[in-house]
Amino acid sequence: MAAFGLRGKSLLALLLACLLALVPAGLIGWSVLNGIHEHFGEAYARNATLLNRERISAPISRELALSLRFANSEVTRQWLRDPNDPAKADLFFREAELYRADFRDHAYFIGRLDNLGYYFNGGDQAQSQAPRYILNPESDADSWFFSTLRNTEDYNLNVDTNPELNTTKVWLNMVVKDHDGSVLALAGSGLDLSSFIRDFITSDDPGVTPMIIDAQGAIQAHSDRSLIALNSGADANKGAGANLLNLISPQDQAAVTDAIASTGAEPGSVRILPVALQGANQLLAMTYIPELDWYVVNAIDLTTAEVIDSTWLTPLLIGLAALLTILVLIFAVAIERLLLGPLRQLKRGAQAMAAGNYDVAMPAARDDEIGELSDAFGVMAEKVRTHTQELEQRVQERTRDLEQVNLQMSNAQRKIEDSIDYASLIQRSILPNRELVNALGEHHAVLWRPRDVVGGDFYIFRHEDNQCLFGVVDCAGHGVPGALMTMLAHAALDQAISDCGMNDPAAILRRTDQIVRHMLSDSGEARSIATNMDVGLAYVDLQQRQITFAGAKIALYHSDGDQVDHLPGARRALGDKRIGDYHNTEIELRPGRTFYLCTDGFLDQAGGDRGFGFGNSRFAEMLRRHASLPLDEQSAAFSDTLAAYQGDYPQRDDITMLCFRFD
Repeated sequence: MAAFGLRGKSLLALLLACLLALVPAGLIGWSVLNGIHEHFGEAYARNATLLNRERISAPISRELALSLRFANSEVTRQWLRDPNDPAKADLFFREAELYRADFRDHAYFIGRLDNLGYYFNGGDQAQSQAPRYILNPESDADSWFFSTLRNTEDYNLNVDTNPELNTTKVWLNMVVKDHDGSVLALAGSGLDLSSFIRDFITSDDPGVTPMIIDAQGAIQAHSDRSLIALNSGADANKGAGANLLNLISPQDQAAVTDAIASTGAEPGSVRILPVALQGANQLLAMTYIPELDWYVVNAIDLTTAEVIDSTWLTPLLIGLAALLTILVLIFAVAIERLLLGPLRQLKRGAQAMAAGNYDVAMPAARDDEIGELSDAFGVMAEKVRTHTQELEQRVQERTRDLEQVNLQMSNAQRKIEDSIDYASLIQRSILPNRELVNALGEHHAVLWRPRDVVGGDFYIFRHEDNQCLFGVVDCAGHGVPGALMTMLAHAALDQAISDCGMNDPAAILRRTDQIVRHMLSDSGEARSIATNMDVGLAYVDLQQRQITFAGAKIALYHSDGDQVDHLPGARRALGDKRIGDYHNTEIELRPGRTFYLCTDGFLDQAGGDRGFGFGNSRFAEMLRRHASLPLDEQSAAFSDTLAAYQGDYPQRDDITMLCFRFD
């Protein structure tokens, strides 16, 4: 058994060593193959580009030299100076026929600047000394002529379609100048585009896409004729659409632009760079032909181009693949017998334990790592079984305790909610709703909205004959503390009104402040908690048509629908650290004027896009806009306006608003 255990350990160690050696060897081999492939790919791209350069440069340079001789011929100039001389015309056309015989396409053209006549002889057309047609500056088909005159000093190569001749050529446009430098005409020859692409552009090699571009990247020749920028050789603006840069991914465009500039600065050099061309990763190789001002470009797809001779690479790859397959099979069989089988048995045991079955079968005893793992797993299973039983017992005990506590909390919460509901009923009982309805009817409106079930705001009303007293109170705190303060404040105000009468609001405020301070003077906590209250009182004398107002941090607003104004209250609240100075302010009670007493909960309510408070200016505008409505409609409008501004923001404070109007 010991020998078997040692052998098992040795085999396992050997397999692990083979695996560790095989992985980096495979990665290194793959990296080497990729490096070889990229190296041969760059060499292939360089050679193919230089070959294309020579294929294009020699014949096109010949055509270019021949066209220059034709354009600069003294016979040509003499005829252009005196086109009406029959002898000069006959001599020119006879010499032009000699040039035509030497041109590759056996054709030539000349466009005169004086009469815009376009002469063309070649192809299947009979020779003629008359112009084929007249060039039109307004025609797009003739724009090449006028663009060349504007933009070209000596000559250009331009791929364009001539609808009059029904032909598309690579035109060699030469500027014909007199000895004084004045322009006489454009002359030259052309190469049929289909023949040019077949002879110089089309490649039989797989994965190779040759093309020709200009310095701006406009495509001058391509096997896909739809990508050619027609007339861009004469007018650079025509090449904006059919441009090599538009076929390349945006992240590669800067590199291609730099390559165009560098190869243009070093004629004969070849720049090679990887790009994403029309969605495929390719090598882009380019070189510059200064005589033609063309860039010869080859796009090489390394996945399909035959950059390496496959006669020796294929057998090598097959041999490596066969060797790797044999090693993988040997490794798989050994791993299955020595490692995976026992591990699967351990996995089934773990799944059984997860399902609650702790009587699991372990692998046969072995004196190796798997055996040690099996023993440790058996010990773990026994401990898990014991711990699970203990945990289940503890969970049952804790569950019973939690159920008992939850029942107690539910009972306590129910009692608290019943108490708060009862407190709300008591607080509502001190509000003078019935008195307001019986005394004023439609001449008043109330908006009372505590933040919680109970709150720290309330309002008062007293009425005797032709006199009445309105008031709103905002006690410090919310919820239950605020509600308790309202009971104290209500009692203090009742006592103050009985002592001072209701026709002197300022005296009522001063007396209420004294009563509250006396009530709280025996409490040691009064100085550490907020016990102050904001109060606004408005005494109305219907016989004198006059209102007397006094406030502690609460103002009396009024509006007739055209403008809004207010009587400010004193700056200190009742019960503040310092005693406030309260005075009466009188205002005339005019028909159509509505009065408003409001706590700061309305003005401070957060809302809008940025969570700011409602604010004084928005409040005043709301009063002005609705002041002419009946008071019950005003109250509903105020509530809707506040709700629309508040949105999803929570209510910040208790809100109370008391409105009255006497016609």
